[in-house]
Amino acid sequence: QVQLVESGGGLVQPGGSLRLSCAASGRIASINAMAWYRQILGNPRELVAGITSGGSINYADSVKGRFTISRDNSRNMVYLQMTSLKPEDTAVYYCNADLRTYTIYGTRRDDYWGQGTQVTVSS
Repeated sequence: QVQLVESGGGLVQPGGSLRLSCAASGRIASINAMAWYRQILGNPRELVAGITSGGSINYADSVKGRFTISRDNSRNMVYLQMTSLKPEDTAVYYCNADLRTYTIYGTRRDDYWGQGTQVTVSS
């Protein structure tokens, strides 16, 4: 069993900053990639930023230059530093991990999601 637990969401004024954290735990053999997605009510979930085990990073055009994704491989954690926040960044933010877990036969690759953390940007 794998758990992804996000933290760091909350209410912030436009132009402010927040840092999201996500910790992966369980019978993890390796993590291929981690990412942050967000979902605005009534809209599909969208990729915000992703980072591979080798450090390759990609961002949604809407957050480039404002958000920074990073990870700590030794602690199985991923972070999202968000600056210059805008009202349109308001959403539930989800952590995602593409990882391998130990099984009695070896390892198995699966995709996991956290429970989500609310980010609200409002004055």
